Amino acid sequence: MSNKRDYYEILGVSKGASPEEVKKAYRKVAMKYHPDRNPDNPEAEEKFKEAAEAYEVLSDDQKKARYDRYGHAGVGGPGGFGGAGAMDMEDILRNFSSIFDVFGGGGPGGGGGRRTGGRRGANLRVKVKLTMEEVAKGVQKKIKVKKYLECDTCDGSGAKDGSSYNNCGTCGGQGAVRRVSNTFLGQMQTTVTCPACNGAGRTITNKCTTCKGEGRSYGEETITIDIPAGVTDGIQLSMSGRGNAGEKGAPPGDLIIGIEELPHEYLKREGNDVVYTLYLNFADAALGTSVEVPTITSNVKIKIPPGTQSGKIFRLRGKGIPSINSYGVGDQLVEVIVWTPKELSSEERKVLEKLKNSSNFQPNPGRSDKGFFSRMKDYFHG
Repeated sequence: MSNKRDYYEILGVSKGASPEEVKKAYRKVAMKYHPDRNPDNPEAEEKFKEAAEAYEVLSDDQKKARYDRYGHAGVGGPGGFGGAGAMDMEDILRNFSSIFDVFGGGGPGGGGGRRTGGRRGANLRVKVKLTMEEVAKGVQKKIKVKKYLECDTCDGSGAKDGSSYNNCGTCGGQGAVRRVSNTFLGQMQTTVTCPACNGAGRTITNKCTTCKGEGRSYGEETITIDIPAGVTDGIQLSMSGRGNAGEKGAPPGDLIIGIEELPHEYLKREGNDVVYTLYLNFADAALGTSVEVPTITSNVKIKIPPGTQSGKIFRLRGKGIPSINSYGVGDQLVEVIVWTPKELSSEERKVLEKLKNSSNFQPNPGRSDKGFFSRMKDYFHG
């Protein structure tokens, strides 16, 4: 059983669609997934090929009749698009160019590039604010951006229809002109983009009434952004082709997403680790206790052993932030600060006066009692 999608579904037309409707639908889908607009995107390339295959069948009366009667089996044999003579990408691009005359044989000097006569769309920059919880899990954000959008009426060409063009009178339809300059080595000939048609090789004789020939209009678009876990403040992500639309069908710019990480109420980020400062009163530090501390996802209870010193650091493994490259997850470090009262009642003062000369209250650090910088070095780099 064939696993190919229905040709009508691919182009988004009904079985009763006219040849012109089929052609317009194919152009729209093919322009969306064209390799020039989706560089290094295998999925887009497959959809571009899929659209070309659908158009090859639905634009031919005989093939369309066989397809309507027998499905994919009716057009998959010799002479059919999906048979042994199936076209490769170069064939498809050449065929697409000949159908619509929107992709020429190259810019100045050839090369097979796209000729549109318009400038590439400008990149668009946005800033997205994320909480630490969103950074740790990854998040999908929908944002509204104001930008230039491709004209729906002319599909970005700027022309009213396919016959609204003349060859450029300056370059004779070549998209390039030759210039001769005198140098100390003699005359030098160079080929440059035609300044009259900007490399398109043609001029529009009848402009699209919606966009006035520009191929785009200013509007608003809602864009869904998938932000991976582990991004850092200030990092920039890029979405190819989601910036401003180009002029007259030229490629769009990119969307540049700047990340701003919002401060957490209790936690501070140090790389992929997070740090929490736990304030303990002297009695709890001396006697030992259990306390709840916040983490990125929830509160957890930790045990404080008797005799815990100020500056002691406890490690909660795996409670930090994932690496953006999926190389593990950071930890949460809980730093203990023993709180010294700033004011004492007379009764509290009397109790402490009795205790301060006790031998157990005299500082007696051992080798295991490291200084602050040594402890931090051990936990962040050890």
